[in-house]
Amino acid sequence: MAGTGTLSFSQFSVHRPVSFPRTKLIPRNRICIRAMSETETSSSTSTSSSPSVSITPPPNFKPPEPKRFAIRSDKTFEILGASLPLLFRFATGVFVSGYSFSVVSKDEIPLNEYAFRISGITVKETSKVGARPAKPIEIYEFESCPFCRKVREIVAVLDLDILFYPCPRNGPNFRSKVAQMGGKTQFPYMVDPNTGVAMYESDEIIKYLVGTYGDGNIPLTLSLGFLTSLTCGLAMLGRITKGTSYTPSKLPPKPLKLWAYEGSPFCKIVREVLVELELPHLLVNCARGSPKRNILYQKTGNFQVPFLEDPNTGVEMFESAEIIEYIRATYTL
Repeated sequence: MAGTGTLSFSQFSVHRPVSFPRTKLIPRNRICIRAMSETETSSSTSTSSSPSVSITPPPNFKPPEPKRFAIRSDKTFEILGASLPLLFRFATGVFVSGYSFSVVSKDEIPLNEYAFRISGITVKETSKVGARPAKPIEIYEFESCPFCRKVREIVAVLDLDILFYPCPRNGPNFRSKVAQMGGKTQFPYMVDPNTGVAMYESDEIIKYLVGTYGDGNIPLTLSLGFLTSLTCGLAMLGRITKGTSYTPSKLPPKPLKLWAYEGSPFCKIVREVLVELELPHLLVNCARGSPKRNILYQKTGNFQVPFLEDPNTGVEMFESAEIIEYIRATYTL
């Protein structure tokens, strides 16, 4: 076997340790800065549900073939706008905690296993993940909220699969459910069915998740208080109106499944549509270093995100632009 040259780095080499009291369910009220996170007291709430509707794919629909490193011409400016967070957030949410890589011989990783290969170079990527929850954690949020983004970044870093319940403004289904469960309409709101913990407040949610499913250390870029929230807000300027308001839609019987991660602009534009249509979806996080990259590779013979699985129609597909068209055609009323 040919010799290997090794390069290694850690995406999050500077941390702030935290101690999270496991018995604390919902933190005490405190004064904090909020943006696009409406708060109101619940009086009478009930979860709305759409009437039974038929969920079928568009006529003569055929999933497209995946195109590596390609941007459809009509989506160029959307992808550029969705890439702004990479600059303002220093690529937080692109790498799993403890990420490292090494350049290896092309024979070290079999061709039937995932590896990042480009121009004859084979890169082996690894990470360090903590305990895995038996059931997906549930998060109620919407795309254009900077506080929600902070939580989406940490679940990508921790490589956690999340059942997202989108809560766009004027959404008829899940905003009222949050008020019913927690007593107020405020986002993000997290429910962990594995421990019975439920809470508001993005910083408290982050502390809980790293304490329960990580090593207890918060990445530096998520531990800077107001500066973290400010940069999360600035990161959304390129897509400021997207993923905010409800578009009437069919509520699917089963959540969609999206393989994605927070740092990808291609994934972001798909999530915006899922949120606007208020479509529950299980997000399988697969940032760089995630072992789930190999799982998707074994499943499809290719690794590329976003990848959508719709259990309501049986459709499975790559390509963000076509995924958006499929979702709109299938679920918009």
